[in-house]
Amino acid sequence: MNDKRLRFDLTDLAEEVTVVDLRDRTLRTSRRLGIQRTVATSAAALVLIAAAAGTALAMRPDQSPAPLPADTPSVTATPNPTPTPSPSTSPGTPPSGGSSANAPTVTLGRLFYGPAEVTGTGTGNLRSWRPGDTPVRLLALPDLALKGNVSVSSDGRRVAWADSDGSSNNLFVANADGSDRRKVYSDVDPYCVTAVWSPDGRQLLFRETKPNAAGGPGRYGVLEVRSTGKDVRWWTTEPAACHALWSADGQTIALNTDAGVTLHGTDGTKKRVVPGFTPDGWRSNDIVSLSPDGSRIALLRKKAAGDAGDVARDLRVNVVLDTRTGNEIRLPLGGRELRQVHFQTDASMVVRVRDGGGHTVLLVDEDGRKISETAEPASLSDMQILAVAD
Repeated sequence: MNDKRLRFDLTDLAEEVTVVDLRDRTLRTSRRLGIQRTVATSAAALVLIAAAAGTALAMRPDQSPAPLPADTPSVTATPNPTPTPSPSTSPGTPPSGGSSANAPTVTLGRLFYGPAEVTGTGTGNLRSWRPGDTPVRLLALPDLALKGNVSVSSDGRRVAWADSDGSSNNLFVANADGSDRRKVYSDVDPYCVTAVWSPDGRQLLFRETKPNAAGGPGRYGVLEVRSTGKDVRWWTTEPAACHALWSADGQTIALNTDAGVTLHGTDGTKKRVVPGFTPDGWRSNDIVSLSPDGSRIALLRKKAAGDAGDVARDLRVNVVLDTRTGNEIRLPLGGRELRQVHFQTDASMVVRVRDGGGHTVLLVDEDGRKISETAEPASLSDMQILAVAD
């Protein structure tokens, strides 16, 4: 089967072909992340050996973050109560229906951070930060989970992640401070369909990797986290897709295919395809955040060329799209590079931009008006935003 034929098949979302491709890419992801961990760990070991030989000063790594109590935001929040309106959408994109009268009530939630790359240290800490405060160190997690699959509930209280015990990838949940840690399911997908919380924080959408009754490679399910009997509502379909996002109204789940983005109901039934993606044009393998009503999506969009890459989660964003028209939503970036976007439950957006040698976080209302901006603490510059909680 050649690459050209595969891309044409993906246009029609042919289930059999895409599943094979995504599974192959999942295996490549596992190998790539494992290699990153091995290389980083080996490098650390060489540094220790060099130190013992008296060459530590020449080879000393300078990568350890400063202690959190000393981390302070480099710039305090600068709210802008009378922002100059800017266009919220590209021509032809309907307005969202918000009004400037709502702008003063828009607030920035608590941001959760993890490493932007696999560190090779084995474990790391989830962190949270709210503008005006210092970053807070939360529970320790495997570095692969922090980079590849950790999920934070919408209220910021619970965390879910997948980790391997050598024979199975297991799904865990815990409080954000690390308490009440427990395994809730085994044989789960840790890279492609990473577990995602329902808006009420009671359920997790995940993908079981054991062969199903029909001999297929797995199945999707919605797990009642608080159930001692591990109650799961299984989907009757298995979309050939990755990286699920759950809208805050609980009605829509977005999944990315090898060509673009498809929206589903919470039972897995297909609702519609986001327009504007083709095998030989625009494509996206990485979707990041879905608006509360499913009408907008933040993602990393690329021109199709060569290998589509693996399915490792990438939380970078370079565009926000209207899911019905495919039109781009304009953002008030002030000429700075867009890095990440996360929707809040009131449809406002937390927009992260590259600003000099660091990052700045903008609060943008649903009509595209900037409410405030705050420079991130330097200790978070090598991390990425994983979620925004109320």
